[in-house]
Amino acid sequence: MKRLILPFLLGILLIGCHSPKSKTVTYAYGLPVDSFRVDTGVIRKGQTLGEIFASAGATRQQMVFVSTLTRKQFDTRCVRPDKKYLLFYQTDEQQQQYLKHLVYLSSLREAYVFHLDDSMYVEKQVKPIETVHRSAKVGIETSLWNAMVDNDLPVDLALELSEIYQWTIDFFALQKGDSVSVYFEEYYVDTVRYGMGRIYAANFYHGKEWQEAFFYNRDNISNYFDGDGNSLRKAFLKAPLNYKRISSTFTYARKHPVYKIVRPHTGVDYAAPVGTPVVAVGDGVVTFKAYKGGGGNTIKIKHNNTYTTAYLHLSRYAKGLQVGQRVQQGQVIGYVGSTGASTGPHLDYRVWKNGNPIDPLKMVSPPAQPIPSKYKENFATKVAEYRTHL
Repeated sequence: MKRLILPFLLGILLIGCHSPKSKTVTYAYGLPVDSFRVDTGVIRKGQTLGEIFASAGATRQQMVFVSTLTRKQFDTRCVRPDKKYLLFYQTDEQQQQYLKHLVYLSSLREAYVFHLDDSMYVEKQVKPIETVHRSAKVGIETSLWNAMVDNDLPVDLALELSEIYQWTIDFFALQKGDSVSVYFEEYYVDTVRYGMGRIYAANFYHGKEWQEAFFYNRDNISNYFDGDGNSLRKAFLKAPLNYKRISSTFTYARKHPVYKIVRPHTGVDYAAPVGTPVVAVGDGVVTFKAYKGGGGNTIKIKHNNTYTTAYLHLSRYAKGLQVGQRVQQGQVIGYVGSTGASTGPHLDYRVWKNGNPIDPLKMVSPPAQPIPSKYKENFATKVAEYRTHL
């Protein structure tokens, strides 16, 4: 154990008058630390709470108290290696030191204070979370993820932005010179970052175009919209999986890599490792799920009277998936493989419009419902406010 330098304590609260005659009292975990000698320790692997108390010089009564703790008072199973604890000692007139309190730091937010005087009990303390609204703008050199790391921003921000823009931006096609501005919530405990909350607004520069996104929550509406109130959510995702590269595009004159003859390829091949999850690009009903010749394991989904999609060469199907089942946009339906006439793991993704094959990369996806007219004025006020933060 090491002697703890008092200013290092987390959660310190200074109270008292500032007049020359008054003494400022330093508190931590509800304890006046100036009145104690404070040591700190770290729990070793396999060390029990009883061993910690014994090594700290606990009295017989204190050891009995610890040994009879119920799970309602303190669950000893939550004692974990590498967690810190603090020992508070008090000195009597004969200069004898006695253990008065032990503080177990179970997490950044939670601490258990063992009060070890005549009335012994355990008190759980939870530090509050502070919400901070933050604006940031980052340039992209390689990827959105790296841009966040390089600018000391939460990596979760990259994941959330990918969710917001998944219908409009191909995040595997980002390039140097792209950028994003974002206004969001960030959580802190003391001065330590604890996580992030809602993204309220963003403006993404990609492909020489800016794409705004504003969060709007009213009654049964909770979604992201552009500045004109059009939903960023589309009927279809840009792609049915996270892929490494496009290995073959839509064409009517491709030499087939297996059959060695020129034949139409009315789909897009996404190269990806075996087992990569494949999702439905939109809501619909499964109309086909079986092995189909050169396409191998195949799934077809009818989305409406206009659009049908297919997913070929799958290694396996999602558990429980059946013909006639209704699936939702983003739901996993299968996994990348190399079944059928295939030279390597990839997904052959196809789209039909009114029964005719179309290029998936050129498909214009209709948007979801826009902001209702009765909310447009309120929405415009929110947009104006959010733009000041971007």
